[in-house]
Amino acid sequence: MTKFLKITGIVLLSAAIVAAALWLSFLAITQGAVLDEKKLTSVSSDIALYDINGEKISAASLSKRRENVRLKEIPSHTLNAFIASEDRNFYSHGGLNYRRMAKALYKNVVSRSFKEGASTISQQLVKNTHLSNEKTITRKLKEIRLTKELEKRYQKDEILEMYLNTIYFGHNCYGIAGAAEFYFGKKPSELDLNESAVLAGLLSSPNNYSPFKNPEKCLARRNIVLKAMLACNFIDGGEYEKTAAEPIIVKNGGNAAQYSDYVNCVFDELEDSGLDVYYLNGDCKIYTYMDKNLQKAVESIDYPCDRSVVVTDNSGGVSAFTSTIGNAKRQPGSTIKPLAVYGPAIEEKLIHTSTKIADEKTDYNGYSPENNDGKYHGYVTVTDSICQSYNIPAVKVLNEIKPELAEKYLKNMRIELEESDKNLSLALGGMTYGIPLKNLADSYSVFANGGVFRPSHFIKMIVDRRGNVIYSATEEKYRVFSEGTCSLLNEAMIETSKRGTAKKLKNLGYDVASKTGTCGNKDGNTDAYSVNYTSENCVAVWLGDKNNKRADISGGKDCCKISAEILSELYSSHIPAPLETEKGTKTVEIDADDYNSKNKIVIADPLSPQINKLKIKVLENNLPKEHSTKFSRPEITEPEIFLENNAVNIQLCQTKYYSYLINRAKNGKNELIYDGKWIKNFKDEPEEGTYLYSVTPYYSCDGKRYYGEKICLPAVKIGDGGKAPQVKIPDIINEDWYNR
Repeated sequence: MTKFLKITGIVLLSAAIVAAALWLSFLAITQGAVLDEKKLTSVSSDIALYDINGEKISAASLSKRRENVRLKEIPSHTLNAFIASEDRNFYSHGGLNYRRMAKALYKNVVSRSFKEGASTISQQLVKNTHLSNEKTITRKLKEIRLTKELEKRYQKDEILEMYLNTIYFGHNCYGIAGAAEFYFGKKPSELDLNESAVLAGLLSSPNNYSPFKNPEKCLARRNIVLKAMLACNFIDGGEYEKTAAEPIIVKNGGNAAQYSDYVNCVFDELEDSGLDVYYLNGDCKIYTYMDKNLQKAVESIDYPCDRSVVVTDNSGGVSAFTSTIGNAKRQPGSTIKPLAVYGPAIEEKLIHTSTKIADEKTDYNGYSPENNDGKYHGYVTVTDSICQSYNIPAVKVLNEIKPELAEKYLKNMRIELEESDKNLSLALGGMTYGIPLKNLADSYSVFANGGVFRPSHFIKMIVDRRGNVIYSATEEKYRVFSEGTCSLLNEAMIETSKRGTAKKLKNLGYDVASKTGTCGNKDGNTDAYSVNYTSENCVAVWLGDKNNKRADISGGKDCCKISAEILSELYSSHIPAPLETEKGTKTVEIDADDYNSKNKIVIADPLSPQINKLKIKVLENNLPKEHSTKFSRPEITEPEIFLENNAVNIQLCQTKYYSYLINRAKNGKNELIYDGKWIKNFKDEPEEGTYLYSVTPYYSCDGKRYYGEKICLPAVKIGDGGKAPQVKIPDIINEDWYNR
């Protein structure tokens, strides 16, 4: 018994010593952690924004988004949404949820990370206002100490009020007052259950669950909050079912203040940067790529409907941005064609821009695409298909390269496809969610940058109060297409501005490559695009309706008109250098007859007369494989021979350039009976007997004759009324894939 007591005493003493040591360590580590009441009631509003020239953007004041509101002004269902979502035991714990902390600790040990936080509302308030966002044990211990101090000094309602007035909701909204105004155009007191659940759902990842960026994710997250409220008995089953079935109707996502659309995107990018949005305080300076004059011009344009406009420069900066739909994804329409169809097909050496494709009624297992004008245009070149935005040729090409290959190229430009997008309607922009306009502009800049994808940025760099650069735009580059593919598509899309769907831009006086697009039906369009780029900038314009209502808008008419205004402002004092159309390509001469009559690309015979040569541009590593020998080794179809009134008639196939030798043989004696140009019917009236005729085509060049193969015709007998047997060779059509 005495021995047991001794062991027990030693164990207890050891435990006490360890506990004391841990407590002293805790006090030592957290010694500098002091609760500051001023920090609890407001986050810093000293962040200043600057344009590309280093001038302060005066409209970037953040104070309006950081107004405080009293707890009694917030509806109970709004408070309950945050409690259910973030800390359902808020009113019963002392600031720390030990069970959740133990569970999080176990998961972190197992995963060897700090992924799990288990933070209560009190802890979040302390962390956001007093500490950095680093995931370390020291920071966590300071958080615990300050949280205990917070709970001693303030009532629960006071803590919740301070929390709701300082929490970050995304889009540069600090506090529930700014968030309610930004997302719904309301005061916090006016928020309904649906809107309250949306705001509560934003907190875990404001950028990811933004209704402007990811409405589907936002909807799913709202419903998770509603389920949590149901589990906490804050709402009943009927309220849950009713609210979960409601759509999320948000405001424009901004206000009328100058530059607000651009500033919103700056803070969106800030969230994506990994920097702590609560830690950027005390005279922090954010330098942007905004061209203030261009931004003013873009904002001042008279738009007929909802709009989104982005202007990027080819070095990777966003010069101007305005939008009534934020960075929402929209169906890209025909603007996807160069990116997902023609670019990959040229790169994979399947087509040239001069390749002719049959624009005809086509059916792929029930999918039968139609052109916008409802017509078929016969054989058209790839360039013409791009210029006039024909749909059927694009679908045919995608059918050959397959959607999986298109996906590979799109992924290299940060365009993600859903599994359901991988079908032939992708060629016409059929996507589940679509593409944000900025991503579309970045992708088109690939062609101006020689095939290199470089995502654009709003933020150039961030400098803290001490003058240290704590963030700078990452220089990211990815090779997507070869220089040759870009040269060919640059040329094709310059033609689109000259004579195609973007011809409203033809009088600008410098190279502008363009692609237009629309989405809709006979009742109108929901989306219209004009994406235009020069050697310096990309200007992308979207018009439509955020709620998908039909409107009388088009890319070529309305969007190009706006694009022309922006380009005129952009190049009011200088002209951009020409776009590259030569690098990586080679100009070859092809046989014009084969191209015009058979839709085949065949390298011209060196002896071909110039009138039968046509120059086209192709990839330097994808020269046409077939070479014509029609002049160095003339070929004809076998002539017809027949008797008529004991006269031999030989009908020669018509040719533009050949002459003929006709020989007659009898009893081993060979005689040349004709040497000359083509005649439709050669008649010979020999004496009685059996004769063998032969025809040899030849081509004359510089006094020299180039003979083709001699064709021996069936024997013919004169004097007994007989007729020669006939052998007629039909034309052979070599059917290419695009002729199907």
